[in-house]
Amino acid sequence: MSGKDRQKQLAREHYERQMQRRVEREARTKRNAIIGTSVAVVVVVGGVIAATTLLGGSGTSSATTASENPSAPASPAETDAGAKPAAFDPATGTCGYVPDTKGGAAKDVGLPPAKVDTTPKTMTLKTNRGDIVVEVSAEKTPCTVNSFAFLAAKKYFNGSKCHRLGSKQFPVLQCGDPLAKADGKNETDGQGGPGYRFVNENLQGAKYTRGVVAMANSGPDTNGSQFFIVYGDAQLPPDYTPFGTVTKGLEIIDSVNKAGVITPGPDGTGAPKETVEIKDVTMSGKS
Repeated sequence: MSGKDRQKQLAREHYERQMQRRVEREARTKRNAIIGTSVAVVVVVGGVIAATTLLGGSGTSSATTASENPSAPASPAETDAGAKPAAFDPATGTCGYVPDTKGGAAKDVGLPPAKVDTTPKTMTLKTNRGDIVVEVSAEKTPCTVNSFAFLAAKKYFNGSKCHRLGSKQFPVLQCGDPLAKADGKNETDGQGGPGYRFVNENLQGAKYTRGVVAMANSGPDTNGSQFFIVYGDAQLPPDYTPFGTVTKGLEIIDSVNKAGVITPGPDGTGAPKETVEIKDVTMSGKS
């Protein structure tokens, strides 16, 4: 091989390595993006799909890039293809949670208990802007509510910031990444999780109307800790577990929405100018 041919080969190999790294970066950014395509808008929650990305990372590059669901956290394509989470078993009253060995960065607090409590519950998000109260459905989404109860008891959400505010076409506020900085600069916002995943629930006929609280994901059965609150009517496919409805505090999100985002991405979403920090999450019997 001549010196010139060798240079061409090295250049080609260098280019291929660059492309591979780029693919891997994009895969990492897609985990929790809400993905949904419509006539003119692509709502993404785990990656940028075709037109616009809606749930997932934050800021310009956090508009997610792949094919997960809520737009950006870890890549569903990268999740462990081995162990599979199990749906709620009414006979035993249990859910199956599995380690997310190939997801994004994790704040590891262990796995939730398999045994779940399906009695009605109320979840309260105590934020720096006031309380947001959510009536959750432990009957329809037992695995999801059990996970939130577990994470709340572990103080997992304490100090976390909601990292992504949607656009007019995608009216959602995404939270639940314990590692997010929500400053409009951190490209890894939306990639954090609890280090485990669980099944989708309650998808039949799911609608994402004002007040609905649902899970962000990076594909089927890749739920972790990220979730989104809808403050308008989001035209999304029924791919995201709706597990609750806001009964108090939605005006807080309306106010945050009016202030806008720090640096809008191509889809108009980004870290909110008015920071929403979760101070504490509590789960109690339905009041």
